[in-house]
This record gives sequence, structure tokens and C-alpha cells, in this order.
Amino acid sequence: MTDSDNGPDTQQAAARRNAPAALRNRDAILAVLARVLPASGVVLEIASGTGQHAVHCAAALPGIVWQPSDPDAGARASIAAWRAHEALPNLKTPLAVDVCANDWGIESAAAIVCINMIHIAPWEAGQALFEGAGRLLTTGGVLYLYGPYRRNGAHTAPSNEAFDAQLRASDPRWGVRNMEAVEALGKAAGFVLEEVVPMPANNFSLVFRKGAGAPC
Repeated sequence: MTDSDNGPDTQQAAARRNAPAALRNRDAILAVLARVLPASGVVLEIASGTGQHAVHCAAALPGIVWQPSDPDAGARASIAAWRAHEALPNLKTPLAVDVCANDWGIESAAAIVCINMIHIAPWEAGQALFEGAGRLLTTGGVLYLYGPYRRNGAHTAPSNEAFDAQLRASDPRWGVRNMEAVEALGKAAGFVLEEVVPMPANNFSLVFRKGAGAPC
């Protein structure tokens, strides 16, 4: 092995994680985000995971400053490696944000994006997400959620039911959430569910907007 075989480029490539689902859904997600996000300002992404959505969205939306975050050190290393690889001026260094903490390391944001988190986390994480979004966003700010949901207590596809069983077997606190329960969480935090967008592979985009007089 030569020195170049183990150089910075090789190390970055090794750190960049790839999730096949992110490659499949990124364009559909971007199509919604391009329509509902503000044209400028800081967009905080909660639970950025591999960082693939962060680089894809930051590249397509150059007017936005994209702030990725993840509580997992390995995920943050992947995000940082993708950031170095793409060299996007509007993509920030990832933050170590735990949604259940009171301090997210950022004072405000124009919008918040959270993809595929609340079903792979305890219910309390969803509650904390809305509470934190209420602190950071001003009136009219958007909180965007993406993932599978039940509707009126029923799964929307057999594959989602199987996925739900798999999640609950891994951790009883996890599971595909009822959309109406998530909407109620938003309402309690001062958010209105403005739009429900059916997405590929039996997923949904939920677009919440912070209302006037919402708690801060």
C-alpha cells in the first residue's frame, strides 16, 4: 500500500456512509422542500444520518444555509466527510444535537427538517422535537417531517406494518407513529399541520407551520 492509498481522500471516502433509501427518496423530498422552505436563512436538519440529504439539498438550494446535526459521532463523521467531498459553501459543520436536550447549540433557524427520525426513537423524542422547534422558529417557520405513518390508526401498506413490527422488536419504544398523534403534538407546541404530501414507498411529508401566539 502506498501513502496515497491511505491519504485524506481515501479516509474521507471510507467515512462517507451511503444509505440506499436516501438515494431513492432524496429527489422526492427535495421537490417538497424546494416549495415549502424559505428562499434564504438557516435550515436546521435534525438527525441528518449519513449526510446524503444534507449535501443534496444544500447543492440544490444555494440560497439556504444548511445546518446538519446528529447525536451520533459516526454519523457526524460521515456528514463531515460528505461536506469535505462536495465542498459546498452553504453546508455547515454538523452539530451534536440531541433533541431531548434543552440546548441545541443554535439560537434560531428559519426552518427545521427531520427525515426518518420519529419512528426510530422513543415517543419522547418526537415531543422534544416539537418543543425545540417551538423555541427556535419564529411565527411562520416550517417544521418538515418525512417518514411512514399510520392514518386513523391503520397502516397504509403491508410493508409499513411489517416495518413497524420490526422496529418494535428492536425496541418497544419505537414504531410507525399515528399521523393524528403527531399532528396533536404539533398543535400542543403551536404548530399547524399545513400539508400532508403522499410520497413514494408509502411515506409522507408533513409540513408544519408555527402559528402566531405559539409558545416560545
